[in-house]
Order: sequence, then structure tokens, then C-alpha cells
Amino acid sequence: MIASAGALLFTAGAGMGVDSGLPDFRGPEGFWRAYPAFAKLGIRFEEAANPAWFRRDPALAWGFYGHRLELYRRTVPHGGFGILARWAERAPSGAFVFTSNVDGHFQLAGFPEDSVMECHGSIHFLQCVEECHQGIFPAGPFRVEIDPKTGRAREPFPSCSSCGGLARPNVLMFGDWGWNGAKTEAQEARLDAWRDTAQGPLVVVECGAGLGVPTVRLFGERAASMNRGTLIRINPRDLDGGADSRTVKIRSGALAALEAIDGLIG
Repeated sequence: MIASAGALLFTAGAGMGVDSGLPDFRGPEGFWRAYPAFAKLGIRFEEAANPAWFRRDPALAWGFYGHRLELYRRTVPHGGFGILARWAERAPSGAFVFTSNVDGHFQLAGFPEDSVMECHGSIHFLQCVEECHQGIFPAGPFRVEIDPKTGRAREPFPSCSSCGGLARPNVLMFGDWGWNGAKTEAQEARLDAWRDTAQGPLVVVECGAGLGVPTVRLFGERAASMNRGTLIRINPRDLDGGADSRTVKIRSGALAALEAIDGLIG
């Protein structure tokens, strides 16, 4: 199916990053193992990933997001990203990526910026907490120092390039009414334009998209159904759902499955 695809849509959730060594936040225990400071406070991931912390306790907020920013910067994407990139080059209409991951690893692995949609934003970009109309700006110039004992960030925190106030990641958080979605909306427009012009059979390859926040799963299912395409669901646990007879379910981690499929394609 992949070898004969006219167009490839790669959809990816948090499970895609596990093989690169990124932590699995599945359940409070997984999150607390990665962030013991939040375990001591009894704060779960969905409570930590809330924009209210940037006003209530910016050292705690940037302790969490600053650690993730530095982790994503130094982590090398696993070989499965390169496999997907090679498949994209082979498809006549190329490929597009739809991901809920905010780590920027598809771009780091060589995917063009204009062929990736990050539906929850990117930690590599910032916005002003005070919404001073500066817009979205790169996080590149900033480094966040974390106290290893407390997990809290040390000042100075990343700041708005316009008003000098506190900045936050341009990431869609839980209960987030202040997220600036302009960058993601532009990515969505490019994805829609690609889908309108893509020719031939569409194959959706879904990697590590769980049921906790099913945005990625539902998007891929709809795309496959609307285009009478095929959905290949790769997941070690959550294989339910899909596009019925046009769904191939592979119980596996992303890297192992991609390497096995690539070996069959040759």
C-alpha cells in the first residue's frame, strides 16, 4: 500500500517520540517519574500543562516547559523519521505531516517546514503572556536554567520581545483561551491546499497516537474515509477504531514497525 501510494499523510502522537528516548506521560505515574517536583505537589500532567501557572507561579511553569524545551533540543529523532522522509520522496504527490507533538522533531529530521502541521503548536516558539499583540516569536535565543533539586526555573525567564513581559510557549494547553493559533492556522491552510491537489491513492500512516487526546486519531480516520484511502495504525496498545476494512492495525512501537515495513518495501 505504501509503495503504491499516490500521496502519504503521516499522523503522529506522543508515542512517536518514545523511541527517541522522550518520556511517556501516559497516566500520572509516567508523568511523575519524569517530573518528581510535580509528584510531590500531586499535580498531574493535565494540571501542569495549564497556562494559569505562568501567572500564578512562573518558576514552576517554566520549570516544566523549560525542561521540555531543552530536552527536545538535545534529543536526536529516531530513525523512523528518516524512513518516513524517504517514503515521502517516493510518493508522486509527496507527503504531509499532522502531529500533536510540540517537539519540532519532524522538522529536525529534515521534513520541510511547509509540509508539517502542528495542531497543538510548537515549544520552539513563544507568545506574550499579557497578549500585547507582539504575535509569535522564536524561542531560539532563550535558555532556561532549571534547579535540579526543585524542578523550578531560575530567573530570568523567557520574555516578550516587544513589551519585555513574561513569555510562554506557543503551545495549546488545557483550558487555554489565550493560545495564539495563527501559526497552526497557516499550517492547516497549507495542508488543505496539499490535500486538494494530491493525486492517486492516499495512505495515512499513524504512529503512536493514543486515546487520551484523540485529535490525531480522529483526523487520520476522517482523512482516510473522505478520500477512500487506507489507514495504517501503528500503536503498541490502542488499536481500536479506524476506517473498517481499509484499516491495517499493527501492534508495535513506531520505530520497530517502520523499520519492518521499510524492509519489506526494499
